Amino acid sequence: MPADRPEYWSVDVGTADVALLEVPPALRPRTFQVDVRCVVRCPGDGDPARHGLTVELDGRRAWSREIATANPGQTDSLDYQQRVEVDAGAGLRIRAVARARAAQPVQLRIEAQEQEH
Repeated sequence: MPADRPEYWSVDVGTADVALLEVPPALRPRTFQVDVRCVVRCPGDGDPARHGLTVELDGRRAWSREIATANPGQTDSLDYQQRVEVDAGAGLRIRAVARARAAQPVQLRIEAQEQEH
C-alpha cells in the first residue's frame, strides 16, 4: 500500500460469530481508528433476546458487553470504536466475538482506518 495514502483494512464475516483482522507490520508508526460492529435481528414475537460483543486487540481483551436486544422485528447492534497506536515494525491483530441468544446474527464487521497525523 503506498505510504501517501492512509491504510484501510476490513473484514465482514456476515453471520459468523468470530471475525479476525490482521494488519501487517510497517516500517513507520501508525494510528488506526478501529471500528467493530455486531448487528442482530430481534425476534418479533416478544421473546427476550440478548446479544453481546467482545473485542481483543493483540490478544488482550479491550472491551466486552452484553445487552438486551431491542426493536422487536428489526435490527439492533453493538459498536466498538478505539484509536490504536501501532509502533514501527509492529502489526495489529483485532479479534471480535459476537454472541446472540434468541436473536439472529446479521453482520459482524471489523474496520481499521489509518489516521493521518
